[in-house]
Amino acid sequence: MMDFDAKPPLMRVQNLSCAYGSRTVVRDISFDLWPGEVLAIVGESGSGKTTLLNAVAARHTPSDGHVSFDLRDHGLQEIYGMSEAQRRMLARTDWGFVHQNAADGLRMNVSAGANVSERLMALGQRNYGQLREQAIDWLERVEISPSRIDDRPHTFSGGMRQRLQIARNLITQPRLVFMDEPTSGLDVSVQAKLLDMMRTLTRQMNLAAIIVTHDLAVARLLAQRMMVMQNGQAVETGLTDQVLDDPQHPYTQLLVSSVLQP
Repeated sequence: MMDFDAKPPLMRVQNLSCAYGSRTVVRDISFDLWPGEVLAIVGESGSGKTTLLNAVAARHTPSDGHVSFDLRDHGLQEIYGMSEAQRRMLARTDWGFVHQNAADGLRMNVSAGANVSERLMALGQRNYGQLREQAIDWLERVEISPSRIDDRPHTFSGGMRQRLQIARNLITQPRLVFMDEPTSGLDVSVQAKLLDMMRTLTRQMNLAAIIVTHDLAVARLLAQRMMVMQNGQAVETGLTDQVLDDPQHPYTQLLVSSVLQP
């Protein structure tokens, strides 16, 4: 069991709000994320969960609040106080981002091997043999045959594309990965295989993750903690099993009961 009190948070979100014009879609969200912890953000479409994910991942500038990340050498730093170049470097090293549509997170016109090794090249690695060797290692870790290393992603199934996107993100050994509905649109059997792989990798790498999902089964399998959003607000937060087994807020109760209904 992780002793969260024994170490500083990996990320701290304070009073975060996001607006589009006069419409506030995320309102006053605060939470700490700890090293190795997986947090699921759940709620129906339009609840603000993806906007929140994009704001904490520096993909959408919030209208108010703060997002700080524990840099390896400098401790907690406000990410929106960094330069754009610093945030880009953070996104290439200590962060990963897995899109719902794998094509949004891959370069579809280059090989699987080039996709996986691109982040390493962005960090200055140039030895072709070493890059290829590391790409093969990661293809195997996400259960893609090394024989597919020179194939382009458009020849892959949806599940394989998603696994390729995960390999592309994890090759730099990040400490935090953001995932936006990573299993959405996949067949049930493919989802199960992907979820099992994700659970194994997060545990092996002590990888923290923030996962947006509408699927409570995904949250239960992957996340230690859950945040339930409704109309841009966090209406309930707690340990995943506790929230799902004994929901307190009427909206959470409705979500859970809708899943349990035959």
